[in-house]
Amino acid sequence: MSHSLLLLLKGPMQSWGDESRFKTRATATTPTKSGIVGIIAAAQGRRRTDEIEDLAALKMAVRVDQSGSLLRDYQTAQPWQTRPNDSAQLVTRYFLSDAAFLVAVESEDRALLENIADALKSPAFPLFMGRRSCPVHPGLVVGILDAAGEQALRNHETWYATAQHKKQSPKDISLALYRDALPAEEGGVPRQDVPLSFDPQHRRYGWRDVIRCDDVEIHNPEGKERTSPRDIYFETVVQA
Repeated sequence: MSHSLLLLLKGPMQSWGDESRFKTRATATTPTKSGIVGIIAAAQGRRRTDEIEDLAALKMAVRVDQSGSLLRDYQTAQPWQTRPNDSAQLVTRYFLSDAAFLVAVESEDRALLENIADALKSPAFPLFMGRRSCPVHPGLVVGILDAAGEQALRNHETWYATAQHKKQSPKDISLALYRDALPAEEGGVPRQDVPLSFDPQHRRYGWRDVIRCDDVEIHNPEGKERTSPRDIYFETVVQA
């Protein structure tokens, strides 16, 4: 039987780099597996050179409760300790602003998930949503459900959007849902975000396939009455 640990990733800013290169640091539109594994490893007190194969083997699913908006920030970087006279370098960093994701970490070992939950509630190292400027939500650990990741996200009735977003949205909402593809399952989108090593001298990432599942349909009692035919694209892309 599968069990799922639900995690709430919500805050003013978060950033999930999966294709960042050089002076442009991008963000994925949903949390990456490397980001989630990194949070768990930090909570458990693992060093960057420690083994993480056991955590990378956990299955993962994500529900997009609020996609947020893309925020671009220009920053300067200078090696002032070693070369204080060097010119500052301009770095462009992207963040997701006011986003909310419900993540399911799935395993057949419930005790393992309970140990992870305990570590996340009392972490050995500070926890961040992708970058040090993005601390995790105080209610990071939602709980453990006795269901596979996708079903656990469908069964969880709380919608974690902001009050303003709920008021601006219609009364019937579709939430995007993604999960790891099963072995030999077709139709997935490949993502190179499975961490093989966090060692700063030799970071390595493997591939996984991600399936876009049927959306989660919820009722929003605080929303606006619909005055025109439903436009799923507008709701999920433009209005978000």
